[in-house]
Amino acid sequence: MKLYFSPGACSLASHIVAREAGLDIALEKVDLRAKKTESGQDFSAINPKGYVPALELDGGELLTEGTAIMPFLAGHAPAAKLVPEGPLGQARAQEMLGYINSEIHKSYSPLFNPQTPPEVREERIAYLRRRYSLIEQTLAGKSFLFGEQFSIADAYLFTVTSWANFLKLDLSEFPNLMAFQGRVAARPGVQAALAAEGLVNLPSVNGGASQKPHGC
Repeated sequence: MKLYFSPGACSLASHIVAREAGLDIALEKVDLRAKKTESGQDFSAINPKGYVPALELDGGELLTEGTAIMPFLAGHAPAAKLVPEGPLGQARAQEMLGYINSEIHKSYSPLFNPQTPPEVREERIAYLRRRYSLIEQTLAGKSFLFGEQFSIADAYLFTVTSWANFLKLDLSEFPNLMAFQGRVAARPGVQAALAAEGLVNLPSVNGGASQKPHGC
């Protein structure tokens, strides 16, 4: 399998899951502005959606959308327990992925656009803080979102929250979240993914993504 990624973008979550699952996958960096892969291929021809992550399967099929790729990768390594057990556990994981995707991930998008009006930025930041309040409560007394076992949802939350570092968004009002970021950043699989993507300040509380992510 091959994962198409852009450093620090939302594809980092899928990359982390692959590392945590111990899967041997190839990586290919994508320049999302030029729509070119590191090997010179036209990324638009590979993934017409034009963004990462994209996972090329061994049979040549392409799987897109991180919320689909992460469970797929986790399913290849059940011993890693990256998804809570049972039908309800799987549903809870999908529930959390959906929340992070729609309520947190997408709220960051306008903050990266220099053309976003100041009043819209303020509204989005206020919205993010409200959504992080629920995450803060969820993390109370836990190492990770579902307890003491790291999951695909943790990889996703860590990735999108790391963008606060680049945006200089102060999240110190959420101590459980900040402790979570530091805890996840210290995991060997996460460190390996960050290093492979060339990200700096790996031990950073906000996850080390000090460069602007693109394509999310």
